[in-house]
Amino acid sequence: MTTQYLFVAGSIALLVASSAIAADDAALLKEALKIFQPLPKDTSGPGATPAKEQVVLGRLLFFDPRITAEGDVSCATCHRPALYGTDGRPTSIGVKQRPHPRNAPTIFNAALYSVIHWRGDRNDLEDQAEQALTGAVSSGLDERDVTDRLQRIEGYGPLFAAAFPTDSHPMTVKNMANAIVAYERTLLTRAPFDAYLAGNVDALSPAARRGLETFINMGCVACHNGVSVGGDMYRKFGIVEDYWSATGSRSIDRGRVEVTKNLDDLYVFRVPSLRNVAMTAPYFHDGSVAMLADAVRVMGRVQLGMKLGDAEINEIVSFLNSLTGDFPTEFAAPPVLPPASVTTHQR
Repeated sequence: MTTQYLFVAGSIALLVASSAIAADDAALLKEALKIFQPLPKDTSGPGATPAKEQVVLGRLLFFDPRITAEGDVSCATCHRPALYGTDGRPTSIGVKQRPHPRNAPTIFNAALYSVIHWRGDRNDLEDQAEQALTGAVSSGLDERDVTDRLQRIEGYGPLFAAAFPTDSHPMTVKNMANAIVAYERTLLTRAPFDAYLAGNVDALSPAARRGLETFINMGCVACHNGVSVGGDMYRKFGIVEDYWSATGSRSIDRGRVEVTKNLDDLYVFRVPSLRNVAMTAPYFHDGSVAMLADAVRVMGRVQLGMKLGDAEINEIVSFLNSLTGDFPTEFAAPPVLPPASVTTHQR
């Protein structure tokens, strides 16, 4: 009799505990939906979805190194398939071994961002692509030389004509940029967190759900929110103390103030998206921190004035791991590029 009583009492206790956990999970999901949004089905700009022909052309241009100064650098040099759309360097290396001043973020989901580049010095993705095609570090060529390189690759003529059928002279840097961005808009990485936001609580492990709750309660979501979990605003890096004291940065980057000339923008940078952050080390604008747990620790210290414990950091990292999305199929391997009848010359 006593055994039966204990069994029934224990079962009731388990049901009560399970109900409480379920209620807590439902409340957390409800709170998360106020802060975040799942990835959209596509990231087309205003108007019609980019033509398939533009996406095909853009993919080829993204991987083609022959339209840069020495024919050995492409968009994919800094945004590599093997490294989740980054290059794994603290700061990137461009044409003729010229150094980029900042870390290359992943190209995945970039079409979602409202702020482009660490200092926000581009109007949009199209502007970024167009300037990269003629940039001193990323290209080393001027507009005339870029189009000259393209014309030497006979296989591109029909592709440009198909992608931009209403243009009498479609082979332009502007159209190149538009095609590359049409391709970039396809590079979405749907993650377990998206399934969670769609209502599947079990898409996140219990540890990840605890990490999400910690992430919300500590105030990380003041900057890292929305569909990209960041990427849409500027913030000073080092609100509580100088960022370089915590990161060990080799040089001090003044940030957006160099663009706006407004002293209020000193040490201000774009808040990075945290999607795929577990796969895109090293971290921060200068790639000064190699490990994700250390980056979380730094953020707690310089942005929130908190000394996070190992348990809190591990929980947050568990949540951040849930932001790692499915690798885009069309990015997994470089395409076969159009043949050239004339060998690309060097300047």
